[in-house]
Amino acid sequence: MPSFNQSTAYPTVFFLTGIPGLEASHTWISIPFCCLYAIAICGNSMILFIIITESSLHEPMYYFLSMLSFTDLGLCLSTLGTMLGIFWFNVREISFDACIGQMFFIHGFTFMESSVLLVMAFDRFIAICNPLRYAMILTNPRIIAVGFAIIIRGTTILIPLLLLLKRLTFCRSHVLHHSYCFYPDVMKLSCSDTRINSAFGLALVISMAGLDSVLILLSYVLIIHSVLSIASKEWKKAFGTCVSHLSAVAIFYIPMISLSLVHRFGKHAPPFVHTLIANVYLLIPPVMNPIIYSVKTKQIRKAMVKVFFVKLS
Repeated sequence: MPSFNQSTAYPTVFFLTGIPGLEASHTWISIPFCCLYAIAICGNSMILFIIITESSLHEPMYYFLSMLSFTDLGLCLSTLGTMLGIFWFNVREISFDACIGQMFFIHGFTFMESSVLLVMAFDRFIAICNPLRYAMILTNPRIIAVGFAIIIRGTTILIPLLLLLKRLTFCRSHVLHHSYCFYPDVMKLSCSDTRINSAFGLALVISMAGLDSVLILLSYVLIIHSVLSIASKEWKKAFGTCVSHLSAVAIFYIPMISLSLVHRFGKHAPPFVHTLIANVYLLIPPVMNPIIYSVKTKQIRKAMVKVFFVKLS
């Protein structure tokens, strides 16, 4: 049984969950998960390396893409240790403070990715609707400032949320329903009044991901309004530059919405459904974003060929 800190009544450990009902097959289940982690880490590292080393990619659009790869890499690494610890060594225990730390990085990188996708939508809006002022608006100092603003926005707002969690008492089961620490999952184990936590968490999601998604939608409404006034061939070319970003937005927000719906309305769903959707929510964007941008962006493909074939030969 986990021990308690008498002064604050929070458990010293929680117990993470692998795939409920398939514990005997965790070693085999770990193989596809390892492949996904390897693809995500290698793919995003490759994107970062190419953008840093290739001077032809030192443009605002690719700087923002490097920010997306950085957040995907951070999101992936935030869960790698606990996920593989469960599947390979059946190490399910995680201390309360380590759980708080993991939540900080998971939710922080999630909010940062939402902010990056919003900035990328703004980048496409300026490039298509006001191309003559594009270079004047998105200067290097402004891009650096935007990068720092994204980090500050994604992390500082989490501090009061996690401090609110530390004031709760936990006298129920200490078994979490995911292979990593997820804020709503931890909060459900408390026997304290969690209305303040729930309200603040909901306000945080609405003000971050909710607001970002609305502004992204507004950006594309303005983009569509702009491109409809130009020639057919130019319309296709202009909107073609948005396909990769729209795909990234979809694979980020759809799993997030699905996980939120399952947590709120899926109380009677089989336990493995919660676990699978939670893993998809964190793994699919880091895995798919490098693939999408490598396939859909000609400049990235050419840079990859140049770096990994020409230079190595």
